[in-house]
Amino acid sequence: MSAYAVLLRQELSARNAAYAASQQLQHVSSYGDMPVIVYEPSPDAVRHGNFLDATYTAILGQPSWNHRLEKIHSQAARSLPRSERAWKELDSCMSSDALLMNVFCHPTTLSIKCLTSSLGVESGDVPEFGYKARVPLLSGRTDRTEVDMKLGGLLVESKLTEADFQIKDAGVVESYRDLAEVFDLKSMPKLDGKYVSYQLIRNVLAAHALNLEFCVVVDGRRPDLTEAWYAITKCISIPHLRTRCKIVTWQELSGSVPRDLQQFLDFKYGIAPKGCVPSTFAMPHS
Repeated sequence: MSAYAVLLRQELSARNAAYAASQQLQHVSSYGDMPVIVYEPSPDAVRHGNFLDATYTAILGQPSWNHRLEKIHSQAARSLPRSERAWKELDSCMSSDALLMNVFCHPTTLSIKCLTSSLGVESGDVPEFGYKARVPLLSGRTDRTEVDMKLGGLLVESKLTEADFQIKDAGVVESYRDLAEVFDLKSMPKLDGKYVSYQLIRNVLAAHALNLEFCVVVDGRRPDLTEAWYAITKCISIPHLRTRCKIVTWQELSGSVPRDLQQFLDFKYGIAPKGCVPSTFAMPHS
């Protein structure tokens, strides 16, 4: 894991510990040297500490969004206290999926013209989470992995504290039908014979096959992920496809979101609009 990822995890751990305590939210801490704050719904099930109230209400009212909350936390048995309710992936303060839903499920985010224009989407577009892009393979079958979100004609991959965009065996990456058409294979970054940034490769291929645009959203405190993005996009051989691929930071998005969401992102995640200093509200006193 990069030093940038470690530092961001440390900050989010501290912020969320203070945030959960100050807001009296239901939560636990994971085991280990760097505890992760993991939230659970309130006893009346109308609030969840990992989500802004307005966003959580909207999620509960949309069955497909609500279903997304049910993804089981794969490391709960080893890292979290026992609970009558099964821990879910989106309970974690480190979840990039939860951050994505906080932004795009908010009732008024997609009514803000400057935000939709910057992303190239329409105000009436409804987010689809865990979108099955079905990228074509050489075998005639399709890839079964999911894209984090589809919004109108835009595919979105979200990142926060993840170590990277995944490294994959050459055999897996080279099984995609359009790989050699879309990318300059000689220039593709590799590590020990494996392809670097597999998720970006797969999503660019999805955008090509479906004639969609692709955007990756990263934290401005993760220059390593930004560098990985440019290392992949410079290998795209099709000029008009390259122009349909873009990168945006959470900080850039936060400058256009509703005021209550902007404050939530600031206090809980340390995400503030570009040029603004994040609040220290949720940080422990030194």
